[in-house]
Amino acid sequence: MPSEGPAARPTVQRGADMPLVVVGISVLILLLLMTRLKLNGFAALLLVAVGVAVVQGIPVAEIPDVLSEGIGGQIGDTMLVIGLGAMVGRIMGDSGAAQRIAGKMLDAFGQRGVQVAMVATSMLIGVTMFYEVAFIIIVPIAFTLVRVTRANLLWVGLPMSIALSTMHSFLPPHPGPTAVAATFHASVGLTLFYGLFIAVPIGAFIALLWPRLPFVRAMSPSVPKGLVGEREFTDEEMPGLGWSLLVALFPVVLIAGAAVVDMADSDETPLLHTIAFLGSAPVALLLTLCLAVWAFGPRIGRSLADVSASCTSAAQAMAMILMVIGAGGAFKNVLVEGGISDYIKDVTGGWSVSPIILAWLIAVILRIALGSATVAVVTASGVVLPLVAGGGVSPEIMVLAVSCGSIAFSHVNDPGFWLFKEYFNLSVTQAIKVRTSYTTVLSVLGLGGVLLMEQIVDGIGL
Repeated sequence: MPSEGPAARPTVQRGADMPLVVVGISVLILLLLMTRLKLNGFAALLLVAVGVAVVQGIPVAEIPDVLSEGIGGQIGDTMLVIGLGAMVGRIMGDSGAAQRIAGKMLDAFGQRGVQVAMVATSMLIGVTMFYEVAFIIIVPIAFTLVRVTRANLLWVGLPMSIALSTMHSFLPPHPGPTAVAATFHASVGLTLFYGLFIAVPIGAFIALLWPRLPFVRAMSPSVPKGLVGEREFTDEEMPGLGWSLLVALFPVVLIAGAAVVDMADSDETPLLHTIAFLGSAPVALLLTLCLAVWAFGPRIGRSLADVSASCTSAAQAMAMILMVIGAGGAFKNVLVEGGISDYIKDVTGGWSVSPIILAWLIAVILRIALGSATVAVVTASGVVLPLVAGGGVSPEIMVLAVSCGSIAFSHVNDPGFWLFKEYFNLSVTQAIKVRTSYTTVLSVLGLGGVLLMEQIVDGIGL
């Protein structure tokens, strides 16, 4: 008999009369545990997840399985990417390759233009790469720039994160927007075309504005230990720019190439399967790690053991980050299994609002309640589908409305929130001030962009 997975367990409906209140109280308790009582994030998330499961009526005997499925699903998606990415980043740091790239960026843009360089790089890479994957690839460069320029970590790293968040949440071929496009029978290419006109200016504006806000400038986090080497290299000690860029861009080419081929050709052929395999994030990063070891290993030490020591150091630094992200997945899964998404679907089903605003608002509510942008956007698409079928609004515009709603209010039930917090070495309160605020403003401005795009599309008759 096949084992039952998450899809086999019926969603629990008990205790769902005030589910959003439950979510709100659980977030407050989590903040209290971590800020006032200084409890470790992993333990605090699991404690709150168990409490929410009990309140939402999930049978006690099933709670361990719900937690395990949440942790397993989240870690399964991120451990290979984060672990391999951290190892590649540490090898590039210990060999001087990251410093070489950072130095050339400074030569090209100057210290004042570092933020523009980070935004442009992040948007180009982020069009086709998941937030987590692109983040892991680019962040060693950000860390090295911070060390070389002595700039604030958020001054350099925050524009990168904001640009990647925008690309990931607004545009196909990322999983959320692509899934919604399939549900609405919208053109992925046309959705991407429309979305770029919204995402690029809005993302760039927020990415350059947010580090300049007083409450952000007041924070001065340090680079987490173990994720980047402390040594500063002479010009002779560093590898050439060509090899440094080759290793840094190798996974980008593989992953982006696979995404482009998948969008252009839907035929199931052995060649397409091979390209998809090579372009999957874990395989692309594993191949990049092998390339980095071969290209830069001799610069780190005389034996493979020296290179392995760099990889081990990176893995050790990632251990707690992965545990916290996994616990965030457990919290998210408890909310999903507790029937909160079904409750929101029932409540919003009868609302009489503009289809675009309703689509955006449902995605926002689900994002606040469930944490995962992908879960929020896919669930919202099911609620909004009848509005699309009724006509009147371009399905591509509706995809963008749902997608930009799903970026709002990233907070403690979003595993991506914990990745951001841990890599930028922030407290929970600081991460909420920075990430929750920028994701919400991006979402609101995105809605304005979608409404304007609808007028343009209607005006020119597309």
